[in-house]
Amino acid sequence: MLDGRAHGLEAPLSSESPQINEHDVLDVLDVLVIGAGGAGLRAAIEASAGGVKVGLLCKSLLGKAHTVMAEGGVAAALANVDDRDSWKVHFADTMRGGQYVNNWRMAELHAKEAPDRVRELEAWGAVFDRTADGRILQRNFGGHKYPRLAHVGDRTGLEMIRTLQDHGIHLGIDVHMEFTVVSLLSEGPRVVGALGYDRERGRFRVFKAKATVLATGGIGRAYRITSNSWEGTGDGHALAYRAGAELVDMEFIQFHPTGMVWPPSVQGILVTEGVRGEGGVLRNNEGRRFMFDDIPENYRSQTADNPEEGWRYTQGDKNARRPPELLTRDHVARCIMREVKAGRGSPHGGVFLDIAWIKERIPNAPEHIRKKLPSMYHQFKELAGLDITTEPMEVGPTTHYVMGGVRVDGDTQMSSLPGLFAAGECAAGINGANRLGGNSLSDLLVFGKRAGEHAAIFAKANGPVTIDERQVEAATKRSLEPFEHAAAQENPFKVQQDLQGVMQDLVGIVRMEEEMQRALTELDALKRRAGQVGVTGHREFNTGWHAAQDLGNLLMVSEAIARSAIERKESRGGHFRQDYPDKDPAYATINIVVKCGPDGQMQVSRVPIAPMPAELKQVIEENK
Repeated sequence: MLDGRAHGLEAPLSSESPQINEHDVLDVLDVLVIGAGGAGLRAAIEASAGGVKVGLLCKSLLGKAHTVMAEGGVAAALANVDDRDSWKVHFADTMRGGQYVNNWRMAELHAKEAPDRVRELEAWGAVFDRTADGRILQRNFGGHKYPRLAHVGDRTGLEMIRTLQDHGIHLGIDVHMEFTVVSLLSEGPRVVGALGYDRERGRFRVFKAKATVLATGGIGRAYRITSNSWEGTGDGHALAYRAGAELVDMEFIQFHPTGMVWPPSVQGILVTEGVRGEGGVLRNNEGRRFMFDDIPENYRSQTADNPEEGWRYTQGDKNARRPPELLTRDHVARCIMREVKAGRGSPHGGVFLDIAWIKERIPNAPEHIRKKLPSMYHQFKELAGLDITTEPMEVGPTTHYVMGGVRVDGDTQMSSLPGLFAAGECAAGINGANRLGGNSLSDLLVFGKRAGEHAAIFAKANGPVTIDERQVEAATKRSLEPFEHAAAQENPFKVQQDLQGVMQDLVGIVRMEEEMQRALTELDALKRRAGQVGVTGHREFNTGWHAAQDLGNLLMVSEAIARSAIERKESRGGHFRQDYPDKDPAYATINIVVKCGPDGQMQVSRVPIAPMPAELKQVIEENK
């Protein structure tokens, strides 16, 4: 049921540290899910189906998670548009996109199970676009060999959340909205719940659980230009790290090639890859389609070498190869930056994305564009005063997704800590060095289900838990420290802004050792400033206090990104180093792992990737 909060005439809570007995300890939960996006909702649904008591926490309001911003579609080898597609081709595409440092078991499970998860979503009420014969329609997307993305116009994530939310609230799941989690709680190595507070009233609560699932999304707010909503502050990454779990692949950040660049108020807002899937092209200020200039060797056989063939591909010609605009996101983003640095960019520092040109090819093009891309049409019309049916958009790279996250078991999604599971963007493995568009939504469904299922199994198999009140007291005291520094000059919003500048400028799309070492020095200084951040007023919806909590998480994930990026002395996927511009075979067989050491310092190590079975190697060879 939804959390019923009292809205009486209670006195505002003061900033003084509460006594332990002020906490409300909930009835014991079997499974606690932190995060109510696609992965969290799917995990809660599956755990509930396992017959256990489930609690679901969300930082925002239910239905407002960042998943709603996913536009293009959900990748699954349904083979409704091209019958040559299969799980094997999807698996090979995912591994190739991830530069073969993926967790191959997760990539295999994802490719095999995604079709069933999409059909399940349809059975629960999702209204997908349709083929002429009534099947789920699929569109082209970057890095996918065949049309694979099931979609609802360009509002697929919104439809997914609506469907999962409607299905989930009828299962008796306890939903607590507008909660910030400040610490996981442990009993030995086992995670046994979490401490959080109600953002509206500022009251702390202990959530006692036999198993906990993290589904908190990404870290985009560590950067100045990002497509991520305000919630993307690395909360799950930081909670897991501080509890002792391992994080992996944190150097791999995806900069989506097409975010809005003008006006400044909307800089970074995503422009779906579906625009290019429907025939949109990228041009520089000379009017040239520059993507034809740089087609990677491992994609050359699958990529059109002329505009005519590329157009035919977007219109469903099975004998045509994909246009270079639909190469992987990391490559397209770097090509755009190359044009801008060479002085061939658009007036506001991007390039031009043009879908209006299709009027040369099809009748009633404006109507066709508005039907296929309704959100994009309204987004540019309302925010930039631009009609995409008649003129090109200005776009440029925006921080979009982190491939790194909590290191989990491929089958169960359990972390290196007993009782702690993770799914979605805050987990890692499936994507390797770069995520293919559309794989995020199917990842949420496949591994959200698996995390919920195995969390319920773990809860049933393991006994009751005990909460250590000393942990609760210490975490509460730390959380309230900004009120003790009310007279300090440090503003949490200013510190976060400075952090975003450091990451954008020194650990961005193009990286160098000297700059990243400088970033670590800057991050140390920012940590000291964060320790002196002060807020005033009471605890009721105190935005400064909320920002202070986020700041600690952002600093932790930023350090993990920088240290991992320094350790990987090569360029691969979303990690490009100007001082090591080529791939190094020595790094093709390892993942970079970070963990909190006994002294509280971040430890970085190289962990060998498990050998891939011969049958999966054969699948990749057959689909090169």
